[in-house]
Amino acid sequence: MSGWQALPDDLPPEVRHFVEQLRQLKDRTGLSLVALGARTAYSKSSWHRYLNATQPPPQQAVAALCRIAGLDSTDAERFGVRRELAVEAWPRPVTAPPRTAEGEQGEGEPAEQGERYEDDPTLPWWDEPPSERASGMKHLLLAAGLLLVLLVLVLLLGVAGAVASG
Repeated sequence: MSGWQALPDDLPPEVRHFVEQLRQLKDRTGLSLVALGARTAYSKSSWHRYLNATQPPPQQAVAALCRIAGLDSTDAERFGVRRELAVEAWPRPVTAPPRTAEGEQGEGEPAEQGERYEDDPTLPWWDEPPSERASGMKHLLLAAGLLLVLLVLVLLLGVAGAVASG
């Protein structure tokens, strides 16, 4: 894989395989991280973390990359399964050390074995369920209507002021 930084040596095989496959899929799109971020609901820095095995990608990010890369539903589903296997094996970050009464930091401990990574529920607007999209559209239309009323009032006050002074 050209241009990628080396993955950590202690990475579990499931994670290494998944990230390598994810990198190949990203390369297949021909997009930069900035362009990939613009086409998904995930930033350049998020994609950098996902593609360098710093953090597991949310299921929605993987689905978005599969869609952009043009994978059919069967291959995209396989990618989702690979992601699940990788997330189960993904090394957990060290938790922040607790502070003592004196303000000193204690030793950091790994997260509990039973803890799981939380999936990021961020969805791009085009993937939102229609009912949620409609609700957002109602708010947008209401705001536009209020701005229009305000504009009309300002114009009327301006005309009234011009007539009164002239």
